[in-house]
Amino acid sequence: MKSLTLQNILINNTINIQNSGLVSISNNVQDETSLQGTVVAAYGKRFQVELTETKQRISCVTRGKKTDLACGDLVTLKLTDKHEGVVESTLPRKTLLFRSNAFKSKMLAANVTQIIIVLATQPSFYEALLNRCLIAAEAAGIKALIVLNKCDLADNHDALQKLALYTKLGYQVLPLSAKQDISSLRPYLQNEVSILVGQSGMGKSTMINALLPGEAVRTQEVSQVLDSGKHTTTAAHLYHLDASSRLIDSPGLQEFGLHHLSTDELEHAFIEFRPFLGKCRFNDCKHLQEPDCAITEALAQNKISAERLAIYKMLRTEITHSTH
Repeated sequence: MKSLTLQNILINNTINIQNSGLVSISNNVQDETSLQGTVVAAYGKRFQVELTETKQRISCVTRGKKTDLACGDLVTLKLTDKHEGVVESTLPRKTLLFRSNAFKSKMLAANVTQIIIVLATQPSFYEALLNRCLIAAEAAGIKALIVLNKCDLADNHDALQKLALYTKLGYQVLPLSAKQDISSLRPYLQNEVSILVGQSGMGKSTMINALLPGEAVRTQEVSQVLDSGKHTTTAAHLYHLDASSRLIDSPGLQEFGLHHLSTDELEHAFIEFRPFLGKCRFNDCKHLQEPDCAITEALAQNKISAERLAIYKMLRTEITHSTH
């Protein structure tokens, strides 16, 4: 009886100690189970991950100095606290969109199926930036949609005239006014993972607010916590439009470097060049000023525009100089 009494005393004391909070093994040992989620916001070295099963948002860091994650990445993570975790690994990407200069590269988004290049009638857009975005999309195997926003503000004839070249190439150009009516954009977003890119002031934030009026305030609150109060447009954010459609908003661009592309990738990214590639007199033709160049001959036959060939030559020079 004495040993039984002693055993009961030990059990009861253990229960009392745990209930008092002096010992709580279950609360101190973290769940080592790997969870899966999607990066829905990227703030430099900190990432917000939405868990696949519960849709809970977890504030995450990466192990060590590794920070090569992008909005849209699928990751595995382990919780370190109720709302915090560490990213363990990145699942294979279907696509990756990034820009680069001679010194560094910046990932914009992963696993996107469509890049939406947002232009506006006011302020006037940089056509060179439009071309760089199109080339990056082609090189990454991502389809592109060109949106001309703010068509209610001014005569948009000149802007549409400039964009006629790209319509002729086969790119879809969609004129709209996000402040007045965003409905014409919605069909293009269905069943896609789209990213909005463009210069600052083109109206990307207005488009997000029109598509998801309830999201902007909540995102701003999250941004103030995770991003030291910086403005929301300094970080990429992923939004759910519906069960099968997602939209990523990216910070405004002033430049879009393509230094990560090889010269072969560059020439292939000009879709109108493709029928003529491999048909030059020289196998290593640069399409600059070599004799019997099929690209130059296509220009003479109005099958390639002088504007696009000039952009190609400029970018080729830019890329080759950065590699030497």
